[in-house]
Amino acid sequence: MKFCWHSPVCLLLLAMMAVAIQFQPSYAQDSGDTPQIPKRIVGDYVYSTRFQKPPYSAEQIPYNKLTHINHAGVSFNADGTLNVPAGFLEPHLIKLAHASGVKVLLLIGGDFPGVESSGTLFPLIDRLTNFAAKYGYDGFDMDWEYPETDGDRSFFIELMSALRETNSNYVLSIDAAPWGGYGYDLPQLAQSIDYFNIMMYDCAGPWTDDGQLNSPIFWDWSDPQPWECQPGGSDRAAAEIFLREVPPLQLNMGTPFYGYYYIDVNQLFGVCPNSVGDPDGECNGYVLTENYAPFIKNRVNQRGWKTFYDPIALVPYMLKADGGNGFITYDDPISTYRRVSYCDWTLGLGGTFMWSLDADYDGLGQDLLEAMYQATMNQGK
Repeated sequence: MKFCWHSPVCLLLLAMMAVAIQFQPSYAQDSGDTPQIPKRIVGDYVYSTRFQKPPYSAEQIPYNKLTHINHAGVSFNADGTLNVPAGFLEPHLIKLAHASGVKVLLLIGGDFPGVESSGTLFPLIDRLTNFAAKYGYDGFDMDWEYPETDGDRSFFIELMSALRETNSNYVLSIDAAPWGGYGYDLPQLAQSIDYFNIMMYDCAGPWTDDGQLNSPIFWDWSDPQPWECQPGGSDRAAAEIFLREVPPLQLNMGTPFYGYYYIDVNQLFGVCPNSVGDPDGECNGYVLTENYAPFIKNRVNQRGWKTFYDPIALVPYMLKADGGNGFITYDDPISTYRRVSYCDWTLGLGGTFMWSLDADYDGLGQDLLEAMYQATMNQGK
């Protein structure tokens, strides 16, 4: 049922997608003739990547391939004060983005502590709006993982409504779980925000007890343990959940620039040996998070690894060529192109986004971001 990357079918798919990706010309960041991007391409940019190797900072971001940037690293306390890490501020980010017509949102992440306290909302609003005005941010992206209670649900509505009332020009977005859930009052939130970012990834990880696919485009019904990423366990399923209550143009579908390496698994949907007999049924410490460019990219059909493609989920995975232990679930330029084309042009969603920009950078370029851009510009062709 699964076929190898080297099969005739895979080679044909690769050739077709490679032609499509190369169809559009590249444009320099400062080019005056760069065409308008017809859908949103939102990039999550983490402040700390400036200090990694290779460094990824404002100078490395290809602004002409994006419409919005979420600047990540800030959270808040129960009293509404902000936690701004040392080294977070990067003046060139706002300057370069605005010069290219790209909006920069302040991403507020975390578990939103003390949100049921009535004294949290207004101090938080004041500090957020003052911060945005002082440093030139165009709005806010709220990454709450995850609202669940009555208090959470009400606070989220009040928070986004208050931000909208404070400034009608803000770009406001929410990073939402692919299964939706009670914590999000989607119709109410949709009245205040510009769009939802559907986090359609992390169907794999240390919390599963077998080697799952990180981000299926379509659900592979041969998965023996489907409950591990349901509901919303594919682009198609997640979109169906949100489209019941939100217009398509208010939705961005997420794609990961990272994958998961299951150390003790030797096949797709293979069970982690250490999870057998475990009451929690988790792979626990035997799964590593790995970024595409520095780790995954240079193992595709090399270094003892062999790449396969799930013909139903339409995403790749890797196994050890000698049949030993090792399973990597990830996205490549072809699956990224197909995902964006399907979500933007088949489903008619408003755009796509990724976590995170740096994970695709190899010191020279960004293959996955380029695939996102080309799929967007090719408009389903």
